[in-house]
Amino acid sequence: MKAIILPEYGAPDVLRFEEVETPVPKQGEVLIKVHNVSVGTTLDIILRQGNYPMKPPLPHIMGTDPVGEIAGLGEGVTNHKIGDRVGVHYLMYGKNSIQGEEADDPDFYRVVGIHCWGGYAEYLTMPANNVFKIPDKLSYPEATVILRHLPTARHLLSSKAQLREDEWVLVMGATGGLGSCCIQAAKKIGAKVIAAAGADDRVSMAIETFGADYGVNYRSQNLPEEVKKITDGHGADVVTDNIGDPELWQAGMASLASMGRMVTAGAHAGNEVKINLRSLYLGRQRIIGSPGCNFSDSEWALQAASDGTIVPPHIHKIFPLHEASAAHELVEQRGFAGKILLDPIQSADEPTS
Repeated sequence: MKAIILPEYGAPDVLRFEEVETPVPKQGEVLIKVHNVSVGTTLDIILRQGNYPMKPPLPHIMGTDPVGEIAGLGEGVTNHKIGDRVGVHYLMYGKNSIQGEEADDPDFYRVVGIHCWGGYAEYLTMPANNVFKIPDKLSYPEATVILRHLPTARHLLSSKAQLREDEWVLVMGATGGLGSCCIQAAKKIGAKVIAAAGADDRVSMAIETFGADYGVNYRSQNLPEEVKKITDGHGADVVTDNIGDPELWQAGMASLASMGRMVTAGAHAGNEVKINLRSLYLGRQRIIGSPGCNFSDSEWALQAASDGTIVPPHIHKIFPLHEASAAHELVEQRGFAGKILLDPIQSADEPTS
């Protein structure tokens, strides 16, 4: 099969389009013909640079969230059939995982595309219990971005922040993949949503496309003041942040209400921020980190998307698999809104290096 190989850590041009052996599904596994996989910051760019905490042995095939069709079945697999349209839950069961609480695995996560070869390839094998059928109404690109972000959004808000109906939610980076899903997961719970973004057109998109109730441009407006105005002085009961920008983090924390909860699942802009401890303890506030989600969150996400009421995160561009280096370069530049995907089908006739 054809695949993008990471032979060494470095710049985008280290990626190689090569021919490798097609995997064979073992007992309890399925073989998936990949249609799409996304290119993100943390599990793709930072991993390729060699800066992610977990480093797979090289050479390696990345790709955390592939979707496609089942092309083969290992022995003992009875819950899937060849031709099923499926997506992958990116956290894998560990030896101490508790069913229904996979995101709180006492051991550190085992992640598709890090602890095993991922979806930057024409085919990959996966444990059958990591694979979910995708609704017929969803295209493969839509299923990729929904499975990558909506389960995490739901887990952050429902399980971690314990968001309740009629509470106020402030979503930072509101038109990004996770942000746009946080808006919609919060609305499904019945919360009131304030979308925060760094440009007026993105604020408008968050309201008009993804369903936020209010919007704030955190580059041109004073975010805590605007949140207090919108909420009649109450503040946000929950703030979601996966940016990690030092200034925006402080603005988000300053927007929290008493007993407020900040939930985070990313640090795209940096790893270190300042925290006002006095405000934290006097406000009886909490900061909760959780990069994963439970298998039930993936099931919920696909069910929620099956009736057409979920708008998938915006897809900026789909590259053929063999142009993965160009896709990585674009993601590093950050001057766009939306997701970047790879499509191995488009590279079927492309010669390898």
